[in-house]
Formats: sequence, structure tokens, C-alpha cells
Amino acid sequence: MKVLVKEKIGESGVQLLRDAGLDVELGIDWEDGELTRRIGEFDAILIRSATQLTADLFEKADRLKAIARAGVGVDNVDVDAATKRGVVVANAPQSNVITAAEHTLAMLLALARNVPQAHGSLTGGAWERSAFSGVEVYEKTLGVLGFGRIGQLVAQRALGFGMRVVAFDAYVAEERFRELGVEHTASSDELYAVADFITIHLPVTPETENWLDSEAFAKMRDGVRIVNVARGKLVVEEALREALDSGRVAGAALDVFRDEPVTEHPLFGYPNVVVTPHLGASTAEATDRAGFQAAEQVVAALTGGVVTSAVNVPTVAAEDLEALGPFLPLAQNLGRIAVALVEGTSIDEIDVEYRGRIAERDTRLLTVQVLKGALAGHTEEEVNEVNAPTIAEERGIAVSQTNSSFARDFTDLVRVAVRSGGTSTRVVGTTLGQQHHSHLLQAWGSRFNVQLEQHLAIFRYEDRPGMLGRVGTMLGDAGINIISAAVGRQPSEEAGGGAVMIVTADSPVPQETVDLIVAGDGFVAGRTISL
Repeated sequence: MKVLVKEKIGESGVQLLRDAGLDVELGIDWEDGELTRRIGEFDAILIRSATQLTADLFEKADRLKAIARAGVGVDNVDVDAATKRGVVVANAPQSNVITAAEHTLAMLLALARNVPQAHGSLTGGAWERSAFSGVEVYEKTLGVLGFGRIGQLVAQRALGFGMRVVAFDAYVAEERFRELGVEHTASSDELYAVADFITIHLPVTPETENWLDSEAFAKMRDGVRIVNVARGKLVVEEALREALDSGRVAGAALDVFRDEPVTEHPLFGYPNVVVTPHLGASTAEATDRAGFQAAEQVVAALTGGVVTSAVNVPTVAAEDLEALGPFLPLAQNLGRIAVALVEGTSIDEIDVEYRGRIAERDTRLLTVQVLKGALAGHTEEEVNEVNAPTIAEERGIAVSQTNSSFARDFTDLVRVAVRSGGTSTRVVGTTLGQQHHSHLLQAWGSRFNVQLEQHLAIFRYEDRPGMLGRVGTMLGDAGINIISAAVGRQPSEEAGGGAVMIVTADSPVPQETVDLIVAGDGFVAGRTISL
């Protein structure tokens, strides 16, 4: 079989391909258009970020079985087109985690001890020891926002410096924090109140973008120091500038920026700001590791091995896919709803139960969809069908599934229960009709039957007249058009015999609107969810 290495990778990756008996051609210096002419010759292609693999190219790739990206993102690959052609797309998601964690500590230490400033002063001809007196990190408190792979590696290394480490991440099991000797805060506000240094390692989503804003800085201790080696959009740069000017923030170390590349920036002239040009993943070892890991995926794909970092749908038996296919969106939606409703500060366990005819199938694919829904948007890397179980395991989340052919009232049922500390919540759903529309049947202890739409809001309240009307009026005042609504009573032993209301809408329900409704007399809790 023939493999094209289209971009430069470490020699160890190329050698691995050759040792596996594959015919390797290096296309690093190919002229424009040669890939289009010759792509049909190859069984696999190994790329980095410069090569664009489009749907038009896949149409010409009759032999192609695998694409491997020597790095994390696959934005330069049309994954949907590859999937339709049966091409496995894999990446190297763990290639730069060590490098990013080490650079975080390097930036933290440089910030604490004014290393870049002192270097510039000395090489500029001055000997100014007193001007660059720093602070020790020993026995200081490091706050880690986002406790995935990189956040956990940063915490382990900081503990080695004698730091106290606290972390916030609602999508990591409580036990995982204890295993690493890290204190788990119930909210980011609790972390702000105690941290001397704060490092952020969150993904960029609509919920996390601008996480560190003026409000966040106002809640931090005076003299806090900020480190960002993750993503520029997590920090409101003007708010950081104001916090530096006021003295609330004593210093900042930034490796990433909202717009890149950037050579002029208001913060570049600050004497207490350390900056680097997005070097978090830039080491010789990381580059070599990425190429080697990508080559491993190519070898596995072409020799019948297990492709452990595929980012598109794995092969599924046709008969199982036909039977389970209609339930895939339902399972993912139930996972997302369940974690939104659970009341706790961690996700410790996810239990999935299948009842009816689908329970007679291999339902592991559905369980993966539940994990995708539960974890999507809350991890450093994109969650997909292949990596979801691994990400859950890394975060200490126990996952179980049970199957029973008995289903009362409905032909098929999917139940998802999420446990957080001493609390748990369960949601139940099914599909109905020839179009297999997803229906939610139970949430927050109440039963109803409502067809799921993209946007919904769920409220728990005292069961008394007029509550549905109040919600409808307030949503209408906010310009939200309701598609459908359903209510169900809770058993008398739960929440004093209250009720639960779910409304679906044409557009997202703003969190501030939900908060305003819940603040009214008789309401207990509310959530807004977009599927």
C-alpha cells in the first residue's frame, strides 16, 4: 500500500511507516495541482495544517482509506466528505499536551521572577537587581480553570513546586481531583477568591468565550497573576488591561491572543506582562511526537489495527446502524439535557439504560452518543464517537449501561442518569412517528411527552395556577416564540409535590431571561439548553 507524506514530519514517523512495509512517497515539495492529479494513487495521506483536503479531492481519491493529521485540529479536512467516502480521519490529540503544560509553567515562573524583563535590562547594559525582585511560587495557590489533560498536567507539575492547587471544572469527577491531590472548587468564583495565580485551560465555546472579563477580575484577589496558554478568546483583553492598570492584577503571561498573528498590542508595552508568539505546542519533541502518532494511526488503518484517535464515525455493522440510527440524535440530546439538569459541581457517573427492541442490539454506539452530548463543549478537544469514552475515563467519570427487553408504555426507551456527588438526575426519551422524532418523556422527576426542538427551557416550580401563563408572557416579552410546552407533576415526595415545565422555542432562550423567571415567586430552578 502507498502512503503520501504531504508535509514535513519527524523522521521517526516516516521510518515507522516504512518499517510497517508501506510504500512511502514524500510530497513536501510538490507543486500546486500535483495532489489533485495524483491523489488517486494513494491508500493514505499524512498531513499537517497546510494541506487542504476538500470534497472535490475526495471524489478523485478512489484508493484512499485513511487521512492522518500530525496535530490536533482537522479544520483543513472535509471530515463529512471523508466519512461519506469511507475514509478514516485521525489526528494526534495528545501530541502537544506535555508541551503546553510545560510552557504554562515556564510562563508562570517567568512572570513570577520577571525573567524576560531582567534579561532585556541586562543585555541593554543595566544592572538593576532591585527593579526585578519577584515572588516565590512556593506555598502560593494556583487556580486551574479547566481540568482536562493539560490542566491536570499543569496541576501535577505545580504541586512539585510546593504550590497549593485548586481547580474548577464541572465535567470532571470529584474522585479525579482527590487522586491528584487537587482541591475542587464548586465554582469559578470560589477559585478567584483564593488563587494567587490563575491559569486557564478551557475550550472556546459560546459559554466560555470571554470567560475572564471585568466581572471575573473584580472577584479575584488583589495582586493575582494571570496565565493564558490556551486560547486568546477566553480573555477579554481590554478588561485585563483595566485590571492591570488598577493593580487588581499584578501581572499576566500570554501566549495566545484574540487575533493572530499580532505584532502590535496595547499590552506589549506593559512592564508586568510577559508574552510569547503562540509557542505552547512548539517544541521539537511535540513536532516529532505528532508525526509519529499520526503515522501510528495510518499503520493501524491500513493493517487492520485499531485507529484510536479517529475523529469520524467508526465502522458499524449495517444492520445495527439501520436499527440504531434513529436513536443516535436522541441519545446525544439526552446526554446534553441530563448534565444540564444535574445539580452538583462535578460529573461523577453516567448510567445509560436501554429498554425494548433496541436493547437487543449492540447499544455501545448509543452510549458513545450520550457521552458526546454530555461532554461536548466542555473539553479541550472536540468530542467525537471514537474519543468520547477515553475522555470520560480521563476525567474520572464512571460509565455504565444496562439493557432490558421490557419497556412499559413505549416500544423503545432510552434512560440517562447522571450522578454528581450525592445528587442525581434522570431523563428518559424515545422516538416516535415515521420520521423518528426525538421525544422527551421524563426530566426532573416529572413525566410528560414533548417533541424535542433545537432550543428549550425547563423550569421547576410550585404546582399552582398561572405558572405556565407567566412563563409564556415573560418569554414573549423577551421576543422568544414558543413552539410547544408540556408540564408534569412531580411525585409528592419530590420537591414538595411541585411540577416541571418544558418549553421549546424557535431561538435560544437567554440565560438572563431564565434567571428572571426563576427569580419570580413560586419558581425553584430553570435551565436553558440548545441541542
